[in-house]
This record gives sequence, structure tokens and C-alpha cells, in this order.
Amino acid sequence: MCSGGFAKCLGISLMPLSIVCVLCNILLFFPGGKPEDSEHITEQVWYFGGILGSGVLMIFPALVFLGLKNNDCCGCCGNESCGRRFAMLSSILFAGVGVLGAGYSVIVSAVAINHGPKCLFEEGNTTDWGYPFSNGNYLGNSSLWEACQEPKGVVNWHLSLFSVLLVMGLIQVALCAVQVINGLLGALCGDCCGCCGGSDGAA
Repeated sequence: MCSGGFAKCLGISLMPLSIVCVLCNILLFFPGGKPEDSEHITEQVWYFGGILGSGVLMIFPALVFLGLKNNDCCGCCGNESCGRRFAMLSSILFAGVGVLGAGYSVIVSAVAINHGPKCLFEEGNTTDWGYPFSNGNYLGNSSLWEACQEPKGVVNWHLSLFSVLLVMGLIQVALCAVQVINGLLGALCGDCCGCCGGSDGAA
């Protein structure tokens, strides 16, 4: 497959992942599936890891990857113009932007999972909003989840959505890393290494 065509496949894959991440981040603003006051929302949700990192910042490389393949790959053989090679080289920079964006989302999600959700819990003789869990101690012990009195189901909601963001972010990082390699090959060999190799052999 030509490097431009492969980049297009990567771009097509990144678009739905970005949409899923944006939706997950939006849903996190409704802990337990219900509207809450802003001060009752987990801090890491306000970092917009899914909206900015895996969402907006990922749209740019995805669009660039989609535009790298506009015609038949074998049309590049024998073309002395360096435009196609430069486009593949510049895609590496956008892939780097994608890695940074998705990496940011992964870090925010990992911290949020480890920290746990903000909820109403009883501490001593008082009940207040805060973070009853620390250092991920609730992850292996679901009986601790009952410490969160409100919103109902917030721990499951928090853990599920941030886990999706974490996994989607890791996939995005991997796809952008693949495009770095693909872009290097495209810049060095041209858009179609196989076609160009055949042309050289015929000469």
C-alpha cells in the first residue's frame, strides 16, 4: 500500500476515536448521569483531556492524514516534484501534535482513575464533598465504592468513562506513532515505494 493511502486509513481511524473521546469527556460533566453543580465535578474532568487532547488536537493530524492521498498512488512514479515527499515529511509534525494531544489525555485519565471521583461521603461525623479514595485503593475493592453516597453510581461512571479515554488515547498515540514511521518512509522513498522501485528496475 502507498504511504499516502496508508496515512488516509490512519486518518479515517482517528476521526471516530476523537469523537468518542469528546463524548466521554462531555458525559463526565454529568457524574452518575445526572447534572451536578460545577464544584461537585471531579477536578480532572475540567482538564478537558478528551475534548482538547484526544479531540481537538487530534482532528488536525487526522485531516492532514486524510489529505495525503488524493489520486492514484502510481501517478507519483517518475514525478520530479518534491511536493508529495514534503507533504509526507510535514505529516510527521502533525503526528507529533497528535501524540502530544493523546498523551495528555492518557495522563489526565490515568491520574483521574488513580485519584477516584469526587463525591459526597462521610468522614468522621460529617458528610461533605471530596475524594474518599487515594492511590487507586478502590480499584481492586468494589466494596469501597459504597463510600460515595452521591451521585449514585458515580464510581462506576467515573471509572468506565476515564478508562475509555485512557484506552482510546493509547490507540491514538499508537496510530500517530505509526504515521511517523510511515511519513519517514514516504519522505525517503516517495509516496509509492513499490511502484517507484518497479520503475527503477525497468530503467
